[in-house]
Amino acid sequence: MSSVTLPFEVRQIAKDIKEMRIRGAGELARSGVRALMVMCEKSSATNVDDFLGDIRTVSKTLLETRPTAVSLPNGIRYVMHRVNIAKQKTEDLEQIRLAGAKAAEEFIASSKTAIERIGQIGARRIKDGDVLMTHCNSSAAIAVIKTAWETGKRIHVYATETRPRFQGRITAGILLKLGIPVTMIVDDAARYFMNDIDKVVVGADAITANGAIVNKIGTSMIALAAKESSVRTFVAAETFKFSPETMIGEAVAIEERGTDELISDSELRELPKLEIKNPSFDVTPPEYVDLIITEKGIIPPQGAILVLQEIMGAITPEELEEYKTFTLAEED
Repeated sequence: MSSVTLPFEVRQIAKDIKEMRIRGAGELARSGVRALMVMCEKSSATNVDDFLGDIRTVSKTLLETRPTAVSLPNGIRYVMHRVNIAKQKTEDLEQIRLAGAKAAEEFIASSKTAIERIGQIGARRIKDGDVLMTHCNSSAAIAVIKTAWETGKRIHVYATETRPRFQGRITAGILLKLGIPVTMIVDDAARYFMNDIDKVVVGADAITANGAIVNKIGTSMIALAAKESSVRTFVAAETFKFSPETMIGEAVAIEERGTDELISDSELRELPKLEIKNPSFDVTPPEYVDLIITEKGIIPPQGAILVLQEIMGAITPEELEEYKTFTLAEED
C-alpha cells in the first residue's frame, strides 16, 4: 500500500462526519462516497496497486469516524466492489479510476432518488388531519411528511428536541419552512403527548436482519409509548441502511459519544467521581415497529431478512470476512 496524504477535501469530509457536522445516515453515505470519488480523481498513483492503496486508505479513514451508521460502510462497499470488478477486467489504471468515480456518482444519484421514492410511498399511509410525531433529523422521515403535506393532507407534527445535540430542532426548522405546523417537545414528553398522536414517523441509521431498528437514542422509548397507546410506528429508510453483518448474528456497534455533549469540562472537574454514559443510538425491537418504508416498497419488520437476501444473496461467515474488506457487495 502506498504512503498517501489524503486530499484536503477528503480529510475535511472525514472530520465533519466524526464531529457530526455531517448528519443523517443518507448524507453520511453520500459524503463518504463523495470522498472516495475525490480520491479517484485526485490520486497521484501511477500504478494500479498504489491507486487501490490510496482508496483503501480513504475507506479505512472513513470507517473509523462513525461505527453505527451502516449506510457509510455500505456506500463504501458499493464503490469498492465495482472498483474490484474493474480490476478483474483490466490493469489499465485510468479505466479503474473511472470505474470508481462512476460508481460513486451512481450511488449518490440513486440514494437521492430513494429519498424521493420513500416520500411518495410513505405519504400514502398518512391521512388528512393526522397528527404525527417524529424524532431526530431523518431525510427519509421528512420526505414522507413533506410529500403528504404537498399532496394536500393537512397534518400537524410533534418534533422532539432530540437531546443532547438537538437534531430535532433542525427537523422543526425544515418543516416550518414548508408551512407545516410543528410543536416542539422535550424528548421525555413523548409519552405525555402520545394520546394526541395518530402515527409516529422516524428514520433509521441501521436495520438488522430480524427487523430491529437502530436509530437515535430515545427512539425505542417513543416506539414503546406508541405501542402502549396503540399508535402505529412507521420507519422510513433506504435499503442501503440494512445491515448485512446481522444476517449471521453480528450486532450493530452502538457509538458512544463524548462527555462534552452532556457536561462541560469545568463542570466535570467539580464532579471527579461522576461516570457519564452517552450512547448515540438505541435498538427498537421489531415488535414495536408496524412497517418499514423503503424505496422498493413497504415491508413489515420481519421482511428485513428478505431485503438483505435480495441485496446480498446467501452469505456465509467466510464471505462476510471478504465483505468486510469491500470485495463483496450488492449485485447490479
